[in-house]
Amino acid sequence: MILVTALVAVYESTEGKAPATTIDLSAVPAPSNNEQMAATAELPCIISRFDPIMRRVGSEEGQDWRLMSAIAYSESRFIEDLKSSQGAMGIMQIRPVVARHFNVPVEDIHDTETNIRLAGMLLSELDTMLRIPKSTPTEDRLSIILASYNAGIGHVLDARRLARHEGANPNSWADVSHYLKLKSDPAYYELDIVQSGKFTGSGQTLHYVKEVMGKYNQYCSLAS
Repeated sequence: MILVTALVAVYESTEGKAPATTIDLSAVPAPSNNEQMAATAELPCIISRFDPIMRRVGSEEGQDWRLMSAIAYSESRFIEDLKSSQGAMGIMQIRPVVARHFNVPVEDIHDTETNIRLAGMLLSELDTMLRIPKSTPTEDRLSIILASYNAGIGHVLDARRLARHEGANPNSWADVSHYLKLKSDPAYYELDIVQSGKFTGSGQTLHYVKEVMGKYNQYCSLAS
């Protein structure tokens, strides 16, 4: 609960064929970190010139590098020194409050690899906090996580509570997005189960999720 409160505060402050032979992979030594980094560095850039960093950081943070690239495209169009009017910075548009949450010096946000790593850490934390069942379809799970990245997990948790309260599916993006929109209506945001108040940014958030998921699906067809 402390972790949830902390992050709410962060956001509310604004066909291949089978091989002919079978190989026993357990008998094959795992590559060292240096070997993995070298192999990644040798891969061609397909999505952007940041592919090597995205691949490495995505692997280290347990995130799909293609999803992180899709976020970067939507957030900044891969512009490293972009700064928003709300203070979000860099390729992943990380705000100082996020850096402080992860005990990273604010000035380090300007470093592109740090900027990407903070996004990866944040995605992993949101995934953990949302506690979405493993049986949930990937598109629904990722969409709910992306909405939390954009709008703040507090509003998304509220929308999921409202969905559950009215007998809808709190793990369905269609249902969650519906209740995000209703959070601009006092008949909903004034309910006791709503903890983060009124939300008027649902249009932007729904557009954001659609754009990132569209880019992610495109990138998945281009790269592995």
